[in-house]
Amino acid sequence: MAGECLVTMRRGSSIAVKQGELRDLGEFRFRLRSFLSFSERCAETLGVTAQQYQLLQVVGVAGEGGASISLVAARMLLRHNSAVELVDRVARLELVVRVADAEDLRRSIVKLTEKGEEVLVALVAEHMKYLREAGPEIVKSLGRITGERN
Repeated sequence: MAGECLVTMRRGSSIAVKQGELRDLGEFRFRLRSFLSFSERCAETLGVTAQQYQLLQVVGVAGEGGASISLVAARMLLRHNSAVELVDRVARLELVVRVADAEDLRRSIVKLTEKGEEVLVALVAEHMKYLREAGPEIVKSLGRITGERN
């Protein structure tokens, strides 16, 4: 699986790291962290955390039907109970609402409120502006690691 890390360490072993790989990986990490730092600051200007903004994105992509808590947990790489707590915090901000699933009353569906949609649209616009500017360097940095030259 692409997201699974199976790294192990052995005592006394010495692995020479290619300086180019170290430099390229460090540059890529810097580019990603720069984007994430921007995202945090941008979200905070509208009174939400970066994680709350990510929740709005997941629900927004789900469309009018809304997103189940299970989908939120899966897309945000959270445990189910952590996703429930996050949804509850964002609901208190009146950015989302939880409604019972009409087909399965045990399930909750999360939907954007009008206020949540306004926050989401504003943040997406700012993030797209940032990525149009910084994106080429991010892509170039990733290309050096993957061997794809742009």
